[in-house]
Amino acid sequence: MTSILGIGECMVELSSAGTGLWRQGFSGDVFNALWYARAIMPDDCSVAFHTALGTDPLSDQLIDFAQSAGINCDNTPRFEDRRPGLYSIHLNDGERSFTYWRDTSAARVMMNDAQTLWDKIENADIIYFSGITLAILPEEDCQLLLENLRPRKKSTASIVFDPNIRPHLWQDKERMRAVITQAASLSDIVLPSFDDEINTFGDANPEVTARRYEALGAGHVVVKNGPENTVHLQDGKITEFPVAAIQDVIDTTAAGDSFNGAYLAALLGGKRTQDAIHVAQQCAAQVIQTKGALVPFSELTLTKG
Repeated sequence: MTSILGIGECMVELSSAGTGLWRQGFSGDVFNALWYARAIMPDDCSVAFHTALGTDPLSDQLIDFAQSAGINCDNTPRFEDRRPGLYSIHLNDGERSFTYWRDTSAARVMMNDAQTLWDKIENADIIYFSGITLAILPEEDCQLLLENLRPRKKSTASIVFDPNIRPHLWQDKERMRAVITQAASLSDIVLPSFDDEINTFGDANPEVTARRYEALGAGHVVVKNGPENTVHLQDGKITEFPVAAIQDVIDTTAAGDSFNGAYLAALLGGKRTQDAIHVAQQCAAQVIQTKGALVPFSELTLTKG
């Protein structure tokens, strides 16, 4: 049975439901990607999420929500003095901004029970994490995770990393660049977004981004670039894939996450690279035409397998 393990934080999401009204949901970059992978992967494939949560009702709801979607949250570490993080979405012409309450998020202490994570890594075919996963961890815990990824995984497993660079989560910008670089050097597949990379590393174009990650050791890189061409690098070869124009952009939340999840699911399903890119682009296009991070499976026009 093929399995994907995502490592990260899932928060309580508040999105506008009208004047003075809020709609509660759950979201987080790694969790979002798993959601869309689950939507596409066959039912006999496993999608699992590792985080940490509290013992409060919202934590219970989050686990129930994930499990009901077919995302395995078994053996999630839970801490009585912690709670899920929370954020609210503010939209302006389809572009979003966020307000966060996450200083005491339980996910920040997930490495307090590292052995549970190592056990999950040893059984996964894909281990997926992001720059946000690393940013929320204390420095020593971040290094503990990075130093154990390759030694703990089975020889046939792949490490997949989305840099998902959020400077406001990092107190030290030099450390941010160093940690992102270290994580990429451990990864088999890197899935960056060009707007993050140009702001952080000053890359002149998406091909420069792809080649930089290739030089670090990633043999497979996909650079997402919003409405511009998706740039794919594998076995040293660069290929560009046009993105279909979208007229009615409602909410860009989780656009990159949905691309990542759909892409990985399509690859695991045996699709050719160009077909997997197309599936990922289709998925992201549907997501940005809907409010919120997670589009219900019933509203996605994507084929399983």
